Amino acid sequence: MAPRAPPLRHLLHLLLLLLVPALAEVPDRYASRRAGAGASAGLSNALAQEYLDPTYPVPRPPPAAPTCVLPVLSYSFANTYGAPPAKASYAPPAGCPSPWSLVVLAFSVAIAGDQYDRVAAVWLDGAELLRTTTAEPTPDGVRWTVRRDVTRYSALLQSPPGGVLSVMLENLVNDQYTGVYNVSVSFEFYGAPAYLSAAGSSSAGAADPKPASPTLPESYFQPADLILPVSEATGESNGFWFRIQNSSDSRSKLVTIPSSTYRAVLEVFVSPHSNDEFWYSNPPDLYIRENNLTTGRGNAAYREVVVSVDRHFAGSFVPFPVIYTGGINPLFWQPVAALGAFDLPTYDVELTPFLGLLVDGEAHEIALSVVDGIAEWLVDANLHLWLDPSSSNVSAALGPYETPRLSITRRYYSRRLDGRFTIRAKRKSKLSGWVKSSFGNFTTEVEAELEASSLVEFTEQGRNKTVRLQAEQDTEVVVRSSATRKVVGKVETEAKYPLWLEMVTEDPAVDGTYVTRANLTHSLSVETDAEAEGLFEREAKLADEQAAAGWMLVSGNEVLNGSVATTQAYRYSDDAWRFDRAIDTRDGAVLSDNVTESYTALRDGLEPDARLRTLAAGGAADGGAMEL
Repeated sequence: MAPRAPPLRHLLHLLLLLLVPALAEVPDRYASRRAGAGASAGLSNALAQEYLDPTYPVPRPPPAAPTCVLPVLSYSFANTYGAPPAKASYAPPAGCPSPWSLVVLAFSVAIAGDQYDRVAAVWLDGAELLRTTTAEPTPDGVRWTVRRDVTRYSALLQSPPGGVLSVMLENLVNDQYTGVYNVSVSFEFYGAPAYLSAAGSSSAGAADPKPASPTLPESYFQPADLILPVSEATGESNGFWFRIQNSSDSRSKLVTIPSSTYRAVLEVFVSPHSNDEFWYSNPPDLYIRENNLTTGRGNAAYREVVVSVDRHFAGSFVPFPVIYTGGINPLFWQPVAALGAFDLPTYDVELTPFLGLLVDGEAHEIALSVVDGIAEWLVDANLHLWLDPSSSNVSAALGPYETPRLSITRRYYSRRLDGRFTIRAKRKSKLSGWVKSSFGNFTTEVEAELEASSLVEFTEQGRNKTVRLQAEQDTEVVVRSSATRKVVGKVETEAKYPLWLEMVTEDPAVDGTYVTRANLTHSLSVETDAEAEGLFEREAKLADEQAAAGWMLVSGNEVLNGSVATTQAYRYSDDAWRFDRAIDTRDGAVLSDNVTESYTALRDGLEPDARLRTLAAGGAADGGAMEL
């Protein structure tokens, strides 16, 4: 996938012609040089194939909503390795003033030639809006567009003129790898039509001075009032992401938040690269040493991203194992990207219980680390804050606190190049804290349970590899009246993401080429139940699954030929809406692409699941943010 270092051409030692390569040392990342239908070196819109990310479309704007399209940046990323991000000035469009009912970020790319996949990010004033990776091109060219709902960043997008949009995409062009990524970034703003503005003119922000029974304000479920980046301060020269190199490498930022903050959520962006790109298939270091292997892809197959506040554990998650378009078999991802590859998921950690530490007007440390991580992980975060409109100060306190322990069991067995390595991990946490604002005194309880199991197995003297990962995270956020203990709001989220991979390497030919066969299933399941007294009660389910199988002829890191089939089934439903999409591809062609969509009614001119998406911090429903 998209490392920040230049692509290495000689990851393997020269092998004797009759020696079968061990899969522990065979690269998992490739560049596909299989030619397209033509052989043009330039990019032709007529020939360029459109690549797909068949997930739920962004929400529809309300009928009659004023619309503005704002182009911000157009840039060709050629020899940009080690260069600072491309930058452009940003100011909100005068023709579509806030508040907005919907804002969409469009990230469009076109490229022809030969090239590895790359990682890219979009930041606005240091706060990340999109983490993405690129497709690998064909000589005829490919193109695609990522459209991401960024309404939750309205506080950033409505800032006065003087904003800076930054895009990082480190690419390397030479005689062999000729592809230049031509990128354009724009925003689509949809205003609030008059009938919605009138309906929303009642006090969503101000509190009832003497409520009979305290309830959460509607503003609790709307985009945050302030967003602070937790990112690299020197981002203008090297990108705003922190670069984590090992398990003891914790990266942090000091933040000072307004004393009127009554809710806080940290949104984490994360992507693994280099030796940890395929962390879920890494063998332990013991196996590598015993067999005198040269691979750096070690430290076994468990990773967990941890968030801390002033060195207090605040939350953690096993990252969803995104496969970039050069991974496993790059022919799998032509023209359908792997789950999350074009729009990597983000992870929301509720920090409201910690406001008792944070609202004192002093600077506090928010830190990110990766359990058992090796070089390198790109991470940063956005701190979303909701402010009391009627009081400049809130009072708050953290409840009883005890650092939750990680329970982990490792069982390793190896005999020469054969080995079986299993890991089981579990962490449970329960945090609480109260916040007294003009809305009332509410206690937020966050209970989370993480479980993961992994298997990496080599057989036939290392020629065959089996990988299984099962990760599950259950999170419950409950908001109670501190006085009565009555539940006034609750979100329960259950996320599961299993992965199964089987690879077989055949004996090499006399010219050193060899055939690798792979079977892969990869899925994401998220179920969310949400309720807020007096506002709504809702349930949503998302299931997204891919299956791929095929072979490729390989020389070094290059795919010379192959044949594959990939299928994907995407299903989303809530109380009023259902969306299904099924797609089948073979050898770069789409054989079928079927979409069914239905809904019962539109409420208040909004898409039926809009409130639930907002409550889940903008995304468990549409594959964006996972509430953890």
